[in-house]
Amino acid sequence: MKIIYIHQYFKTPQEGGAIRSYYISKSFIKAGHEVEMITSHNSRHLVNKNIEGINVHYLPVTYDNKFGFFRRVVSFLKFIFVAAHYSSKINADICYATSTPLTVGAVALWLKWKKKFPYYFEVRDLWPGAPVKLGILKNKLLIYLAYRFEKLIYHKAEKIICLSPAIENDIKKRYLYLNTIRIPNISDCSFFNLEEKNQNLLKKFDVNDSQFVISYFGAIGKVNQLQYLIDAAKICQEKSSKIKFFIAGKGGEERKIRHLAKELNLKNVCFLGHIDKYKLRKLLNVTDAAYISFLKNPILESNSPNKFFDALAAGKLVITNTRGWVKDLVDEHECGFYANPELPEEFYQKILPYLNDRQLLNMSKENSRKLAEKSFSREILTNKLLSEILPARIKSNQSIGL
Repeated sequence: MKIIYIHQYFKTPQEGGAIRSYYISKSFIKAGHEVEMITSHNSRHLVNKNIEGINVHYLPVTYDNKFGFFRRVVSFLKFIFVAAHYSSKINADICYATSTPLTVGAVALWLKWKKKFPYYFEVRDLWPGAPVKLGILKNKLLIYLAYRFEKLIYHKAEKIICLSPAIENDIKKRYLYLNTIRIPNISDCSFFNLEEKNQNLLKKFDVNDSQFVISYFGAIGKVNQLQYLIDAAKICQEKSSKIKFFIAGKGGEERKIRHLAKELNLKNVCFLGHIDKYKLRKLLNVTDAAYISFLKNPILESNSPNKFFDALAAGKLVITNTRGWVKDLVDEHECGFYANPELPEEFYQKILPYLNDRQLLNMSKENSRKLAEKSFSREILTNKLLSEILPARIKSNQSIGL
């Protein structure tokens, strides 16, 4: 079977970032299917590559996390037209489209009408709910049209793949009769491991065994609100010399956050820029706790952050500054804690028990790894996805996890 996979921001481990589509594509191929990945890159020309069996079509549609809202919209709309035109030339059996943005659904709709391909739609974030509730989308007519578009995409899909309980609950509450399945982001338990700190890596990152290392990795945008982490780092610097922070990533707020750290003369914060998955694995080796950061807004509590699942796979204490299903998991499985982002003093107080009791820290780390293996491993989730979305006539009888 041939699958057209539409993801505007497809990434590989060598590039870093969110690589869920890479995992899923590899599982399709392992099951004996072909994958035609329709994506984009910041180039003026079309580029076709075969990456580990995935036929990747890089369309010339420029996008950057630093773009403002309207420039992003232009990029989304351009991708619709370029991707629809290009993908309609490919003969396939089904289409798998993943948001964000929601606009990729227009390409799937086009293929359904033009080529009669059934499509499956993956919801990574609630759009247009997020931009509406964050105050980014304010025009009443545009809001109305956006929700109508969302409804159309959902109802025409064979199934909706939801990445969190909150996303699934929101969709089912508004659209009662949709066929949904819940498949969160993936913990790659073969790539990341719970392991002792490597002495050479400690030297590389200029830390030692007595220090407590907290790492943030991912986008540095407005919705990530890393000022919360800077505020916590300031308090920690005043209280202890044993706590060190690493920030790995890029985005529209990176310059602002770097400037703030410099202005506060924070000696305990180190910026690494964007890193790929292999460098992330090295960083996580010397890391004790991973920080999950988002703007304080209920809509953002529904997401399924990649960094959380990587942290679980690597066996790290998880610190989240949002309530919601991630906090509930952390509390239930005793693998971290919630830190109110508006109370940086509380952040330090909650770190102290782990700083003073290595046995408690190690137990939390082990709990993280167990949760990853039991509920979010690459094998479990890719097998579940394929068994749910593939029509009975083309299901593979063999194990397809990697």
